[in-house]
Amino acid sequence: MTVHVDTRLLINNQDVAAQGDAIFDRLNPMTGEVATKAAAATARDVQLAADAARDAFAAWSETGPNARRALLLKAADALQARASEFVEAMTAETGATAPWAQFNVMLAAGMLREAVSMTTQIVGEVIPSDKPGCIAMAVRQPAGVVVGIAPWNAPVILGVRAIAMPLACGNTVVLKASESCPRTHLLIGASMRDAGLPAGVVNVVTNAPENAAQVVEALIAHDAVKRINFTGSTKVGRIIAELAARRLKPVLLELGGKAPLLVLDDADLDEAVKAAAFGAFMNQGQICMSTEKIVVAESIADAFVAKLAAKANSLPAGDPRGKVVLGSLVSTAAADHVSALIDDALSKGAVMAAGGGRKGTVMAATLLDKVTREMRIYSEESFGPAKSVIRVKNDEEAIAVANDTEYGLSAAVFSRDIARAMRVAKRIESGICHINGPTVHDEAQMPFGGVKGSGYGRFGGKAAVAEFTDLRWITIETGPQHYPF
Repeated sequence: MTVHVDTRLLINNQDVAAQGDAIFDRLNPMTGEVATKAAAATARDVQLAADAARDAFAAWSETGPNARRALLLKAADALQARASEFVEAMTAETGATAPWAQFNVMLAAGMLREAVSMTTQIVGEVIPSDKPGCIAMAVRQPAGVVVGIAPWNAPVILGVRAIAMPLACGNTVVLKASESCPRTHLLIGASMRDAGLPAGVVNVVTNAPENAAQVVEALIAHDAVKRINFTGSTKVGRIIAELAARRLKPVLLELGGKAPLLVLDDADLDEAVKAAAFGAFMNQGQICMSTEKIVVAESIADAFVAKLAAKANSLPAGDPRGKVVLGSLVSTAAADHVSALIDDALSKGAVMAAGGGRKGTVMAATLLDKVTREMRIYSEESFGPAKSVIRVKNDEEAIAVANDTEYGLSAAVFSRDIARAMRVAKRIESGICHINGPTVHDEAQMPFGGVKGSGYGRFGGKAAVAEFTDLRWITIETGPQHYPF
């Protein structure tokens, strides 16, 4: 029997109960038992968290880059020291497998280390002025309090990403945890506290699902909050962008995806199969970059589908605590959604090439061949282990199918002719595109983000410095001034 864990809010480096001791239960998606009893924050609680971040900003923003670096490097070590706790929490709250949880911790620690490498790279410039005796400078400064809103699917990676670069740039943060993994996200805050970050620099709030709207609105409305970043669905991203726009507050959005993987007629099929399987079925297909549309040239489609189907059928699915590749989906509702997409496609002529089995929240790696535009799975994000094969006549049709979506996050192109692949890649409407590699690929130093319905702004490296700082023009007059009156 699962033993649940009680959690509280993290405000000003203290574990704090929500107003009225309100709590909510996060259930284990596999067993239905309570995984976590978490504090259910109200608008008043998040006001206190943002107040704490505001009060800590003056000192943290003036902390030298090497001092910030030292503390955040300790935070990366502290995060890894809690690896077993993260694995336990992710498995219980989200149904993740241990390898996925371990990868989350490893990459998240790397993201912290990459962010701290930027503390001395937050640079400006001296700009020539037409005014005699005037020294003109462009200077980057911390923006203020940054709100990070992170999802459940890669909770350590995306939770850390929401706060790492803001902290490195001298901002203080409030992390709004996902309702699906409150304990996992609170462990990030606990790791920051373990490392010795000052009180108020990192605050974490958890909330019941029914209170999400009021909690987010209260955070965005707080006067000290100057930036918001959100990773999640396009539907919710639009709401957050509208709320922030009313207050003229910049938002960085990384939203849904329908990543296409294009297999051209000269592709190395074995390499394409390996990449497609990894991109499609890693973490049960619950990754924003997950391969959703496999667009294959007709001349090689039969051979490719046979190879990919064999690979998919070889992937074990089951209890994430066991030796499986595919664990549990995050909820029964998520599994029902994927099942409905499969049923719709089959009813309209798709062919089940692999998988199709389901037991509760566990679904087999499923491949649907001969998918057409009339089927829901062609356009709707499955966010699960059911993937489409769409056959096309030529490169032009492949590009058209790849772009026939509201989304534009990640993509991939397979071809032995790199120049040809580059020409195709340049015409795909996505923020990210990989040639002869999977759609699922993340590195902390890269400019990560999408276009169209996948959002705007970029996490990672120098691009993220621009997101979390204000660029100011400052002048120094070095001599007497002359004015017309």
